[in-house]
Amino acid sequence: MKHNDVTDMGGVGEAFLTTHWSIIENVGSSDDDKNRALIDLLLSKYWKPVYCYLRRKGHDNEQAKDLTQGFFHEVVLGRSLIQKADQSKGRFRSFMLIALNRYLITARTGQAAQKRIPKSKLVPLDVTDLPELRQAASELTPEDTFNYAWVSSLLEQVLGEVEAKCHEDGKTVHWHIFGDRVLDPIMEKTEPPSMKEICRKYAVESEAKASNMMVTVKRRFQTALMSHLRSLVVSEEQVDEELSEIMRFLPNMAQDGT
Repeated sequence: MKHNDVTDMGGVGEAFLTTHWSIIENVGSSDDDKNRALIDLLLSKYWKPVYCYLRRKGHDNEQAKDLTQGFFHEVVLGRSLIQKADQSKGRFRSFMLIALNRYLITARTGQAAQKRIPKSKLVPLDVTDLPELRQAASELTPEDTFNYAWVSSLLEQVLGEVEAKCHEDGKTVHWHIFGDRVLDPIMEKTEPPSMKEICRKYAVESEAKASNMMVTVKRRFQTALMSHLRSLVVSEEQVDEELSEIMRFLPNMAQDGT
């Protein structure tokens, strides 16, 4: 997947204006509603990588939850994350990992971290959906586990958005063709069905039309993925680096059925 294949909406420079760097600059203001919206956005993208990293570091479930909560409230909401921010480094998730390691040095235990935060201020983690370290991830270093979880979470978000948009636009069959022909073979490590089989299954009159339907969804996925990646870095070169990172972990994810 090459970024040049994706049409830039408003130009590349404009795409980088609203990044996660600019999000944290607004955290810690006196506007509680704005703070909550910002922290929710960061949580949705980073709590799973943070939690999985802590588990791979040897913390049990409760300790990892408490430390995750402490990190987001003390470091992110407390603005100490912002004070150390250096946008020139570009990769926001690398910056988050450095900040997390600094936090761990100062946090003695998960219980101590929780005591320092009023219960009303705790980050509401979805305890019913705590990620398990899959076999491939359990063999990675803590740092690679963080990146593995980040890639997995990112792809889940992007695919979820694309699927929802396809249903909204009346392109449900387009989505299913994309799933059968592209997603399932990658994740299940199987041969993709022929276009003839696809046409028979979904009552599409020609293989050319079915192929076009699949390409439509593929392009939507590429566009959505690039949009997400550009919110994480400050240059197109770093987008390419993030794409390489995604491709590095895809074989393990397919093996795990992620």
